[in-house]
Amino acid sequence: MSRCSSSIMFTIIKHQKMKSYLIAAATQNHSPFIAARFTTRSSSSTTSKGSSEPRQDDIYNHSKVTAMIGHNFPDYIEKWNRNVFRKVGYAFVGLSGASLAWPISMELPLSHFGAYAPSLILTALTAAYWHVGLSDMKQTQHAIRRNYPVLGNFRYILETVRPEIRQYFVEADTEGRPFDRTQRSLVYQRSKNVDCTTGFGTLKKVYDVRHEWACHSMFPTNVDPDATRCLIGSAAYGTNAYSASIFNISAMSYGALGDNAITALNRGAKLGNFYHNTGEGGVSKFHCEGGDLVWNVGTGYFGCGTNQGDKRIFNPDMFKETLESCNGKIKMIEVKLSQGAKPGHGGLLPKKKITMNIAEARKIPWPAEFDCHSPSRHSAFSNQYELVEFIAKLRELGNGIPVGVKMCVGHPGDIARFCRAIHEIQNGPDFITIDGAEGGTGAAPPEFMNSVGLPLEEGLVLARNMFDGAGLRGKTKIIASGKVLSGFDLLRTIALGADVVNSARGFMLSLGCIQALKCQTNKCPTGITTQDKMLMAGLDPEDKMVRVYNYHIKTVNAAGDILGAMGYSKFSSVCGDDIMRRIRPGEVRTLSEQFPSVEAGCLLRGVGPTRLQEIWDSSERLNTPGAHRYKGTRWIY
Repeated sequence: MSRCSSSIMFTIIKHQKMKSYLIAAATQNHSPFIAARFTTRSSSSTTSKGSSEPRQDDIYNHSKVTAMIGHNFPDYIEKWNRNVFRKVGYAFVGLSGASLAWPISMELPLSHFGAYAPSLILTALTAAYWHVGLSDMKQTQHAIRRNYPVLGNFRYILETVRPEIRQYFVEADTEGRPFDRTQRSLVYQRSKNVDCTTGFGTLKKVYDVRHEWACHSMFPTNVDPDATRCLIGSAAYGTNAYSASIFNISAMSYGALGDNAITALNRGAKLGNFYHNTGEGGVSKFHCEGGDLVWNVGTGYFGCGTNQGDKRIFNPDMFKETLESCNGKIKMIEVKLSQGAKPGHGGLLPKKKITMNIAEARKIPWPAEFDCHSPSRHSAFSNQYELVEFIAKLRELGNGIPVGVKMCVGHPGDIARFCRAIHEIQNGPDFITIDGAEGGTGAAPPEFMNSVGLPLEEGLVLARNMFDGAGLRGKTKIIASGKVLSGFDLLRTIALGADVVNSARGFMLSLGCIQALKCQTNKCPTGITTQDKMLMAGLDPEDKMVRVYNYHIKTVNAAGDILGAMGYSKFSSVCGDDIMRRIRPGEVRTLSEQFPSVEAGCLLRGVGPTRLQEIWDSSERLNTPGAHRYKGTRWIY
């Protein structure tokens, strides 16, 4: 037979086998139409050759259906079972015994370690093999280990190292969550004072939906040196105004963060002259390193409250005592109503995790006699009017210190009722912090983290329009927080209505956070979100405080550079018209078009946007069931 004929015959045979495999695969995957099509074509082919019987290759053959078609286990894993485990184990035992034959036959003494080492190693491996395998078969929690002794453990080993493998070897620079590699690298470079410029052009897909950019001017200008400060506090409320940086450290509690992390953050805040929010865990001694503080007063009233039955009750005397103990470094008070990552959800710190330093910061008994609760709501007030009165009370106790509230926005009517209470009482917060649902936390239930509360943009715009419409923006500043890392993030958030911006995870990254996602385990590898002294020791406050300062100043400067390129000298001049966003292929809008602003005082005059005016008018009867449900096709605009 010629070489050409042999090649043709080989191709025909290969083609017939391929059809057989396709038929088997289609049948296995419940595709009878495809299987019938191939079978019919095959039958017609054999009939044309004068044969009425189907070829053997065309008959469905179970042996030719590989395990990869039915499921994901390769064949060699499927064939592993308890009997195979025992056979392999017996083979190891035999090899261990055989390995002793040569040194024994040579009558070598036991002191001749080199001769007996292979046997000892093999015996140890055999013993470990049997121990692991028998333990796997005995346990009842994991079916994989029970069915595949020893081998099944590799599944759990690979699952453990999967996040590291994905982060370092698999994911692209723009795929990581919640922050991708390019975002994290920007913070690392700025905090280390390393040149972060790049070459060759942007790596972003500028025609993708959600791509954003700032509109620059033909005539850039110089930025006012005082533009990076914002006065918080209204004389109408009898407040002593505080000059805050436009970029600050967001709320992170002592306990969620370790000793050295809090120390480094506060010292960095002192270097850069910006504030450090304590979080609701109280003011610890590690907060008192010289940096300005915003004391976060949460539902547990840590540092200013006592237990009364199963409730935490605000204590005015303890409040004043904590203020005085900080020697004037507490510049503002923030009443926490909720946070973005778990709005409306309380917390609990088991007593076994309460250290002496945590007890001291929270002013609770030590040694701990009970678990430390953070309720889901405050006991000092129960509605918006009482909240306004509580704010006035704190301001009085603090001798005119600015007082504000922090919340993740939920029902629009809640904000309307709050603004109405401020307007009617003619007193209220000096600032309101809007925390987006994308914000971070040390630990939260996944349902709350993923599915409760408004994201920052929607929440910020709703609060901005309500306070503007009620004529309150001149007295109350808006602070925003939620996934802000870069200078552009800062500028975009200001364009949406914020006066000041906070960041938590950005400053954690400046400390060296590697996004290991182990905040809730007390095993943070960088020593930031842990109380483990061995892990905390790896974080040097003297080095990290400089990185905190570097990240802050370089991010603010980057925002200032963009501001100057836009032709503005003050951040207060930026508005939604200056930022554009691609909302769908071939269509872009300014943020003002996507999130329209309102005229100052329009809600009071009854001429606000229809949707917003309905919410405002309904806020008078919000105490009735179901009153927060409004008609209309558009939610707030």
